[in-house]
Amino acid sequence: MLLILLLTLLLSACSHPKQARVEVPPPPPPASTTPEASPSTAANIPPRRETRVPQERAATDDLAEPTLPADAKPVATETGLASWYGPPYHNRRGSNGEIYNMHAMTAAHRTFPLGSIVRVTNVKTGHTALVRITDRGPFIPGRVVDLSLAAARKVDVVQPGVAEVKVELMQAGAALDSAGKWAVQIGGFPDEKSASKLADHLTHRYRTAKVLRFASPAGDWWIRVRVLDDDHERAQQLAAETTTPEGAVFLVRLD
Repeated sequence: MLLILLLTLLLSACSHPKQARVEVPPPPPPASTTPEASPSTAANIPPRRETRVPQERAATDDLAEPTLPADAKPVATETGLASWYGPPYHNRRGSNGEIYNMHAMTAAHRTFPLGSIVRVTNVKTGHTALVRITDRGPFIPGRVVDLSLAAARKVDVVQPGVAEVKVELMQAGAALDSAGKWAVQIGGFPDEKSASKLADHLTHRYRTAKVLRFASPAGDWWIRVRVLDDDHERAQQLAAETTTPEGAVFLVRLD
């Protein structure tokens, strides 16, 4: 009986075997569309350069002194009084067509070609500055250069208002012996009536000349006479033979 019971239990175990557990590996992670570069590869990738100049830096560059070659030598030299000009000329158009910025290193001169680079030295203090000629003036007897506020600060002209300087033409904007565009400027007059009176007289006297009268930002009035063909010698002659009870007469180069 015991033997029959053991055989029955054995046959029952064989008919219901234990199911084996199958390990299914997890799916691989999705491939990245932009694989991460290895440290060695990343080290060889140069940083992206900024091609645009920041506005603040560009503005600073515009205010800096002009530069010259190391071997630059003066082309012409003169000595006289320097003055400076700011308001009301600041942000107005200068003779070269640019908007005048009194914080830039520029100056006005009556006859040096526009775009010339000039070295200005204060005779008393020895301080110097390089400036670019962008405007015409000064139109006061005895003065040879009118500095921007920034240039005047560098050569100690702001506080006294005027100072004796040496002006050296280091790089001419055009050949000095070129024909150029020459005129005679007369003034300033305190009112339009006195300027118009002389302008009418000069128009009748020099029939081939173009006579223009205009008001300056400072409120005074000026006359400019352009002789036929902008001839230098003819302009010099007209300046020498013209007298006025008010103001003064100056030879000026327009280009």
